Amino acid sequence: MTRRPLILALVAVLTLAGLLAVFRQPLWDRLDLETKHRIVAAYSRLTARRVDTADTVAVSPQVPNRIGANVFLDQEVSIDDRHRSLTMLRAAGIGWIRQQIPWKDIERDAKGDYWDRKWNKDAWANYDNVVDLAHEYGIEVIARVDTSPEWSRPSREPGQEWHQAPPDRFEDYGDFLYTLASRYKGKIRAYQIWNEPNLAIEWGQQPPDPAEYTRLLRIAYARIKEADPDAIVLSAAMAPTIEESDRALNELLFLQQMYDDGARGAFDVLAVQAYGLRSGPDDLRLTSGDVNFSRTLVVRELMVKNGDAARPIWATEMGWNAPPAGYDGPAPYGSVSEPLQAKYTVRAFERARQEWPWMGVMAVWFFKLPEPWEGQPWYFFRMVSPDFRPYPVYDAIKAYAGPR
Repeated sequence: MTRRPLILALVAVLTLAGLLAVFRQPLWDRLDLETKHRIVAAYSRLTARRVDTADTVAVSPQVPNRIGANVFLDQEVSIDDRHRSLTMLRAAGIGWIRQQIPWKDIERDAKGDYWDRKWNKDAWANYDNVVDLAHEYGIEVIARVDTSPEWSRPSREPGQEWHQAPPDRFEDYGDFLYTLASRYKGKIRAYQIWNEPNLAIEWGQQPPDPAEYTRLLRIAYARIKEADPDAIVLSAAMAPTIEESDRALNELLFLQQMYDDGARGAFDVLAVQAYGLRSGPDDLRLTSGDVNFSRTLVVRELMVKNGDAARPIWATEMGWNAPPAGYDGPAPYGSVSEPLQAKYTVRAFERARQEWPWMGVMAVWFFKLPEPWEGQPWYFFRMVSPDFRPYPVYDAIKAYAGPR
């Protein structure tokens, strides 16, 4: 009896495959997007290979609330808007925010110089306010610390300034992290070391370099732990990509090279970007020629193969892109309706809860921006409009998380 549902599903898929062979593209084109994704998910359940994710191995650290969101609170000029944002985040049951703290904005003009000469004020002040308010609202912070000030890159020629670049001396970055973690000890719970270094655009327009990123990570880990032994250190989340070039390197190859170069033990949590892009949250395909939500499984498999099963994965960005009706711009991140974005996001949280015991915080990309950026395709991942109007994804997460 237990095999009957599987047999029926197989018959259904084979029947549909036959119909598609007969009617070809016109039939497929008449299906709505969710139905297409359901068919792909059903097929993938029958064909996906088994992945060793060591689900019985206990992971640490663990956190009670795994719902997070990316924020840009530092860009909110009004303190009232920061309060309003945090009130909405807490009301939705969101326990974590991921907030960028750019090194270039704080240690601005010289090593040890924390004065903002443009506005004649303490360069820490803006971030002090963000961190203090998050602490006041009981929301934990993942500080994404990247970019580098110009003084830290004297080898760069004029005209080649690019803030998403590593410094010449990685020790300067380590010194800043020590200062940062000392200042916010007890208020910032976690630090993420850089962002997507497997992309040239995030690594100073240079070819991705796993060995150099690993060296940066090891220095960063040691200095943060020196300042705050209880802090959680996250690796950078790599951009999920199948590309292998000087512009982008498949994150699985990048991560394996990191392990080969001694990355194990230089982070407490391995971070990923868990986007759904052009498929639903239950698509189990691992080799479809595209990336999907299930790609996290092969990252976990790689960790297990490298003896790192006791560390969790956190998804520091995740979600589906939902341009408004009538949008005719580019959609490089896929496109779903706003109701489907809401449904898929909640399903992703629930699937992780049910199937991935090694998954910790999952942070939706993103909560809101102070101003609309509708010319940018990634803008439509948002949960809330600039004037605080919630989209269906916000309400769905709030209902899923329950009353707070």
